[in-house]
Amino acid sequence: MSENGIMALDREYVADTYARFPVAIVSGSGALCRDENGREYIDLGTGIAVNTFGYADEAWADAVTKQLHTLQHASNLYYTAPCARLAEMLCQRTGMKKVFFGNSGAEANECAIKVARKYAQDKRGPEYFHIITLKNSFHGRTLTTLAATGQDVFHKSFTPLTPGFLYADPGDLAGVEKLVAEHKCAGILFEPVQGEGGVMPLDPAFVRGLREICDREDLLLMADEVQTGNGRTGTLYAYMQFGIVPDVVTTAKGLAGGLPLGACMMGEKCCHVLGRGDHGSTFGGNPVACAGALSVLSRLDEDLLAGVRERSDYIFNELTGAKGVESVSGLGLMIGIKGQRKSADVLAACREKGVLCLTAKDRVRLLPPLNIPMDLLKKAVGVLKEAFADI
Repeated sequence: MSENGIMALDREYVADTYARFPVAIVSGSGALCRDENGREYIDLGTGIAVNTFGYADEAWADAVTKQLHTLQHASNLYYTAPCARLAEMLCQRTGMKKVFFGNSGAEANECAIKVARKYAQDKRGPEYFHIITLKNSFHGRTLTTLAATGQDVFHKSFTPLTPGFLYADPGDLAGVEKLVAEHKCAGILFEPVQGEGGVMPLDPAFVRGLREICDREDLLLMADEVQTGNGRTGTLYAYMQFGIVPDVVTTAKGLAGGLPLGACMMGEKCCHVLGRGDHGSTFGGNPVACAGALSVLSRLDEDLLAGVRERSDYIFNELTGAKGVESVSGLGLMIGIKGQRKSADVLAACREKGVLCLTAKDRVRLLPPLNIPMDLLKKAVGVLKEAFADI
């Protein structure tokens, strides 16, 4: 099928919910992908932070293939080794105590919200259900995670949303304190780096303040690490750079390296809140997805994370102050670049020269493979600098 044929078929039969780029990807290896015409691109997006080690990573593919030939699904009516081993690895690496597996970041956040509400209801009564989130946040596209998302643009056309969500300004501890004083709250949900909000890291002092409020008021502090987690920001999870330990950590995207898997990790304070029948997922903890995640997590060691930080420093140093670049934000290999050109024009110029990037609000967003070779990264950054400079 020709590239145009793929695009035409998609436009005919796939729901028109995506403003796709004019590229039909058919194969890839590492940080490189190819379209049907054989044109090669350096991919700095990794499927929106999903392909942790790039395309068709050999160790990951071997682990997934072996599991496919062993057991592809059993449902959560039975025990399976990949699910149990992955939960053990996550808890050992984070200090969390229990894990619930779903299939996406939105599902992980739905689980966290349920945990917070049940925790508060069990301790103080059903009127304690409010969840505080931050303006400019993004937590998913279900009706409840849309309600948790602090951006009106995502709410349009889907009201009424799930009630019970309150929004504070990032960095405004006094505003959070006011919401806690005026409403019966169950928890606070935050992204260490607001990804869809423009790749904006929170102030560590503000995050520590959230932890203090939750400790004092007996609320659950929940870190949404759907995009920031699994090595993306230079530590296993971004909260590890903020001087706090959350009660709940959610993650997905890069966890299984390209397969759908979400996890809601619960700490000591709330690890026994969910009982039998309180939550469930047919595909959650799927053996194949968990086998992929075991391969990914087992390789996210300090050497790999140091490489993430090295690559991050290189990008920040090269682009900060470069011609046409106004600012660079982010953490690790989750980077946003605000330029004088429109982001769409920068992306188009990069595509023409064989580099794929993303956007986040008015910024160009970079989410390259964590192990992208330095020669490819330098080549891609050179293309980016030229695209920003063409004002």
